[in-house]
Amino acid sequence: MERYEALTLDEERALYGLNGAEVVRCKFEGPADGESALKECRNVHLTDCDLKLRYPLWHVSGGSLTDCRMTDTCRAALWYDDHMTLKNCDFGGIKALRECRDMVIDGGSGNSTEFGWMCHDLRLSNTTLTSEYPFFHSTGVSLDHVHMTGKYSLQYVDGLVIEDSVLDTKDAFWHAHNVTVR
Repeated sequence: MERYEALTLDEERALYGLNGAEVVRCKFEGPADGESALKECRNVHLTDCDLKLRYPLWHVSGGSLTDCRMTDTCRAALWYDDHMTLKNCDFGGIKALRECRDMVIDGGSGNSTEFGWMCHDLRLSNTTLTSEYPFFHSTGVSLDHVHMTGKYSLQYVDGLVIEDSVLDTKDAFWHAHNVTVR
């Protein structure tokens, strides 16, 4: 497995197409202001990284992020990704997660206006989330020990399980189906 450690990367598609790699203590920032640093990667594992450039993880299949920070300048940090785990990460940006499949988020916090849109099989636990429109049109969502602050939450969601969580929201569950709260 390739290893990239303690690098500062700001080029367009800096680590494009990696297959089987560890990215440790790297910073995605700088004057070149490149986009899509880890686009179309497979089996990539990021640990203790700072992601400050736009669209860092698009079309990524398999892998993990542990103790990483995605700022609001990421805009759309994770799109079209599948089979990934985020552990103790902070995620920002207006559209932090969109059209992702089989994603696990355990620990950490997020502040993303349009979080989790059109996702499938999305599991959050031990997480704090602030979002105006979280989980719009998503299916197979599980929230366990989640503290969420929102406005128009869980619209058109189908197959939702909420356990031991706090949802501070209004206008929630419009057109929602198959919702279980424990």
